[in-house]
Amino acid sequence: MQRIFLLFLLITSLFSQSQTDLSYYLPQNIEYNPSIPTPKSVIGHHVGEWHITHDKLVEYMKALANASNRITIEDRGKTFEDRPLLLLTITSPKNHQNLKAIQSAHIEATETNSANLENRPIVVYQGFSIHGNEPSGSNAALLAAYYLAAAEGSEIDNLLEHSVILLDPSLNPDGLQRFAYWANSNKNINLNPDPNDREYSEVWPGGRTNHYWFDMNRDWLPVQLPESRARIETFHNWLPNILTDHHEMGTNASFFFQPGIPSRTHPLTPQLNQDLTKGIATYHAKALDKIGSLYYSEESFDDFYYGKGSTFPDINGGIGILFEQASSRGHVQESENGLLTFPFTIKNQFTAVLSTLAAANGMRKDILEYQHNFFKDARNEASKEGKKAIIFGDEKDAAKTYHLAEILKRHRIDFHELKSDFSKDGKKYKKGYSYVVPKNQKNTRLINAMFETRTAFKDSLFYDISAWTFPLAFNLDYTETTMANAGNSVKNLQQLSGGVSSKSEYAYLFEWNEYYSPKLLNAILKKGLRAKVAVKQFKSNGKAYDYGTIMIPAKNQNLSATEIYTFLNDKAQESHIKVDAVSTGLNEGIDLGSRNFKALELPKIALLVGDGITSYDAGEIWHLFDTRYDIIATKLDTKTMKRADLSRYNTIIMVNSSGLSEGNTKKLQSWIKDGGTLVAYKNALKWLNSKKLMTIDFKKNKLIAKNINYEQRSDFRGAQVIGGAIFEAELDRSHPINFGYKNDKLPMFRNSTLFINEDKNSYNNPIQYTKKPLLSGYISEENLDSIRKTVPLKINRVGRGKVIGFTDNTNFRAFWYGTNKLLMNAIFFREEM
Repeated sequence: MQRIFLLFLLITSLFSQSQTDLSYYLPQNIEYNPSIPTPKSVIGHHVGEWHITHDKLVEYMKALANASNRITIEDRGKTFEDRPLLLLTITSPKNHQNLKAIQSAHIEATETNSANLENRPIVVYQGFSIHGNEPSGSNAALLAAYYLAAAEGSEIDNLLEHSVILLDPSLNPDGLQRFAYWANSNKNINLNPDPNDREYSEVWPGGRTNHYWFDMNRDWLPVQLPESRARIETFHNWLPNILTDHHEMGTNASFFFQPGIPSRTHPLTPQLNQDLTKGIATYHAKALDKIGSLYYSEESFDDFYYGKGSTFPDINGGIGILFEQASSRGHVQESENGLLTFPFTIKNQFTAVLSTLAAANGMRKDILEYQHNFFKDARNEASKEGKKAIIFGDEKDAAKTYHLAEILKRHRIDFHELKSDFSKDGKKYKKGYSYVVPKNQKNTRLINAMFETRTAFKDSLFYDISAWTFPLAFNLDYTETTMANAGNSVKNLQQLSGGVSSKSEYAYLFEWNEYYSPKLLNAILKKGLRAKVAVKQFKSNGKAYDYGTIMIPAKNQNLSATEIYTFLNDKAQESHIKVDAVSTGLNEGIDLGSRNFKALELPKIALLVGDGITSYDAGEIWHLFDTRYDIIATKLDTKTMKRADLSRYNTIIMVNSSGLSEGNTKKLQSWIKDGGTLVAYKNALKWLNSKKLMTIDFKKNKLIAKNINYEQRSDFRGAQVIGGAIFEAELDRSHPINFGYKNDKLPMFRNSTLFINEDKNSYNNPIQYTKKPLLSGYISEENLDSIRKTVPLKINRVGRGKVIGFTDNTNFRAFWYGTNKLLMNAIFFREEM
């Protein structure tokens, strides 16, 4: 009985932490300014009693900024759901009066060969909960902001005098709001730690991601999302010395802080970066020892992919630090380490905030000197490049070129116009469609990280992708050149203008090469205009037109010739497409009335979402349609599919999936047989093959572990994973799936080990990996041998319909512009395949 009573007291004590006051979290050996509002006085509850919603988080941060002369607040923009992207700048009142000068001196130290290290403040960017369902970070931000505003005494005065703290309370407002709603709406008055309770199992897609279901911690380098663009602008404005990224991991874990596994650090990151990270780690260990928290370091995670928050600073002269806290996922949950309460997770994160600031203050001179020398050494490396440069472009696609240049601009990388057209290695670089990047500039190391191809590695395991070479991702021609080919530096980057050459009474033509051609075609078909696609090449008025050219007749339409011209001109301008007016149907090659011009139908698309579907992949397609092409796609949930009328759609997209219920499977099969087109990705192909909706000859891996002991088994299996690499494929450009590609080779991203044997008929292999396919990234020798001459695409007819299957994601993380067209071709030209 006594044991039961003691257990009851322990549980009651732990659960009471969800009602705890600030004394549970804050250092108690100092005074706090009573004029500074506490979190509870504004949000109405103790920190950790409820999950903070983003609106309340914003309310409190604004209240603090109004009350404290240590804090200024900035609204840097909006999320997709119109939530503010706040930044608090926290430092001493004296520093605030001189903040612009401090900022200028800080940036100047990265651009000169000598710098003052004695009195200059260190800059620390602290970011919280980029994954919305890892909420202990943003809840700890409440405490961090209060402490920095209200704490009094010589210690906090010294810290604020020597630091500028950029506090980002929520890196993912939309996801945080979504998760807080879930956790709070499923909370019991009598907290239930049972992991099976609904509170600890969010509904699809969960709160990890932003509005379009992106993992935003992979977007620091591509910068495709509004949240990322705001924080990257702040980053380059300040070039922080330390950036912290507060995350959560599995409930049965403890607490992790960097360094990660040493052998998995990117070779472009200086060793001193890791040495300083290890020095900072001693402060975390001391602070966590003091409160009795378990932790570990150097046993997990890595510093390889520069697109993560904890690694991005490493290629930009700073030090990125990842924190991973075991997650309660709700308010309290059973774990291998006992009951894990939400307040305890917050306390650990807050403790790491303070230990980071203590380290920044204690190691200030060493870290400032490191950043100064990082850029000094980078300038020396850059000067050795002399007049060398990189040119990139696509002579038929200005938009893709523009969007890569846009990323460079966001990262403060200088680039120039092309002085005049020239050719190299069989590729033509056209003025207005190409840019020149000088290698002799401040961010030369970042340029190397973005443009390099790497196929040799110290380690064979990666936490994330092993390759992200940007010109390959955009399918752009690129090569080394010199500044002799460079024109003016680009200060005002703009897309090329589009429009119709003149009014026609006969027909209009535009090629399919431009990135936004699908946007224009969709607008045309949505307007009810007839359009056709050329399945052969031809010449009209002396101009060569490639496979996939779109023709719009001027007659027998539901608009007059004048109305058609006005409409096309407006939409062509919006899409940055040049449309040619033609006055005759007589051509070299096929004529405009030829049967080799095929009639097109407006896509009516359903995108499968919900249980069993990978939300990342689905979100990337939703984002692509909605933000780039203005295409409406119905998000069809697998739970409601059974009662949906599928005849409304001519195309259904099924991304990486574990499959559908038996009833939905039969319904989908019937729809395909009646003429529908299913576009499927990755593991959905395995499921389709098992249900005999596709016939796929998968290549089987016969790998056997030899001379591998039990301890090595995990690394052995991990080395066979393709975490994300880039491979070369050959294209049959006459096939509709490849319309719009000017080259006969295509860089393709893949992160799966699905290998499909080639078809015996060569015309059924319109995309096929080459004999030496690896362009950049890691792949094991066994898998490299397996991928040679396999095919990433399979097309099967099923009744009057068809299934178009891709082994890998053609829309990866929104920055893989180069293969977006494969999906659009599968949709618009589905009847021709």
